[in-house]
Amino acid sequence: MSTTFQTAVKKNVSSTQRYKAIDSLVRARETTNLGILVRMGGLRGEFRRHALNGLADCNAMTTLEELSEDTTIEPSLRRKAEELI
Repeated sequence: MSTTFQTAVKKNVSSTQRYKAIDSLVRARETTNLGILVRMGGLRGEFRRHALNGLADCNAMTTLEELSEDTTIEPSLRRKAEELI
């Protein structure tokens, strides 16, 4: 796991730092890590949605399709993934 990914998931990180870390993952096109963020139950929904939008920015349609069908994540996130495909 990259340092940037670790920053995105640490509990003692500010919201601003977390958003910047997710944005860095998007710029680096780390779609696997973005997908993991979306699946993380302990991460607040706003950050999970930000990671979803980042996947769309990366044109990661396969990952978005997988997320739209993943019944282990919240229905609202599945619907958002479906919208972004």
